[in-house]
Amino acid sequence: MTTTPGLTVAGIVTRMVRIWFRRGVVAGALCVAAAVLAMATGDLWVRAEAHGHVYSEAEVPAAPVALVLGAEVYADGSPSPFLAARLEIARQLLADGKIRAILVSGDHMDWGYNEPGAMFQWLVDRGVPSQQIVLDHAGFDTYDSCARAREVFGVRSAIVVTQSYHIDRAVALCRRLGVDATGVGDDTVRIYREPWRNSVVRERGAVVKALADVVSGRDPVFLGPLEPGVAVALRG
Repeated sequence: MTTTPGLTVAGIVTRMVRIWFRRGVVAGALCVAAAVLAMATGDLWVRAEAHGHVYSEAEVPAAPVALVLGAEVYADGSPSPFLAARLEIARQLLADGKIRAILVSGDHMDWGYNEPGAMFQWLVDRGVPSQQIVLDHAGFDTYDSCARAREVFGVRSAIVVTQSYHIDRAVALCRRLGVDATGVGDDTVRIYREPWRNSVVRERGAVVKALADVVSGRDPVFLGPLEPGVAVALRG
C-alpha cells in the first residue's frame, strides 16, 4: 500500500472510518425522515377517508351489520378487555335495533387460538341469538377483515367496531375496499393505561401498512367464494 507523505496507515483507516460514519449518519437521517413522512402521509389519508363517518354509539346511523374486529383472546378462551369492550358495543347496537347481524372477524390461523370462536361465545353467553352472529375465521388484520367482509360475505354497508385509536384506520380501509362503513370506537379501556399507550404507538406504524396495502391492492391471505352467512342472518 502506498501512502501520502506524512499520512500513516492508521491515519488512513481513521479517515475512512470517519467518512463511513458520516455516510451512515446521513443514511440514518434519511431513513428516519422517510419513516416520518410515511407516517404523516398515512395518518392524513386515514383521517381524510374516515372524516364524517365516525360516531358515538348513540348517534351512529343504522346499518345491516356490525363488523367487530378481533383482538387478543386469553389462553382460557376469554376475550381480553379490549375485545370484550368491542363486543359489548355490538351487543348494544343489536339490542337498540341499529343492526340486524354481527360479523365477528379475527385470527384463527392456529387451531388452538380462535378469536372468532371466543367472540361468538361471549355474545351468545350474553343473550345474542346465535343465528344473528357470523364468524370470519380469516380476519388476520384490519385490511383482510374489511376485504373479506365485502368479497366473501357480501357486506355492502356496516358499522365497524373497535377502539377509538384504531377506528379511523378501520373505517378508511373498509370504505376504500367497497364497504359503506361508519364506525364506533370504544374508549372505556383507556383505564388500562400501558396497553392503551402501546396500542396508540403501534397504530402510527399500522397506518403506513394500511396505505401500502391499499396502494398495492393486495388480496387478503384467504379469499374464497361468496359465503351466505350474513345474508342468512339478515333474513332471519
